[in-house]
Amino acid sequence: MTKIEQDLTALLEPTIEDMGFELLGLELVQAGRHSTLRIYIDHEDGINVDNCADVSRQVGAILDVEDPITNEYTLEVSSPGVDRPLFKQQHFVDAVGEEVRLRTKLPQDGRRNFKGDLENVNGDMLTLKIDGNDFMIMLSNVEKANIIAKF
Repeated sequence: MTKIEQDLTALLEPTIEDMGFELLGLELVQAGRHSTLRIYIDHEDGINVDNCADVSRQVGAILDVEDPITNEYTLEVSSPGVDRPLFKQQHFVDAVGEEVRLRTKLPQDGRRNFKGDLENVNGDMLTLKIDGNDFMIMLSNVEKANIIAKF
């Protein structure tokens, strides 16, 4: 997570939690002079469009006042969906046994993209089983990770 994403999480999480939702995580995707701030929320009863709209209004008001993003951006508030993103250590713990796709910040074993079964989480170390082989990946090296939906 980048410094700006950490700052945004610290700024927005209390309000989102006060609204009764969990802030799963957020992504600030920069594309030239325009960015997209994608916020993922969850609730034990699920998330609907009205929930996303309510959170979007509250978060938008905070961002307008605090102005932490200096360039133009689009705000998106979303449920985690079937390809649930994994941000925090607990998300990975909850996903043990699932097939996941992840990208590392720094190359490992000559690659940055991995797809396999999440076998174990031990502290900051993830174990992925890929084609019968175990790959150990530091959680702090994970740039992006998602559960692969099975239908």
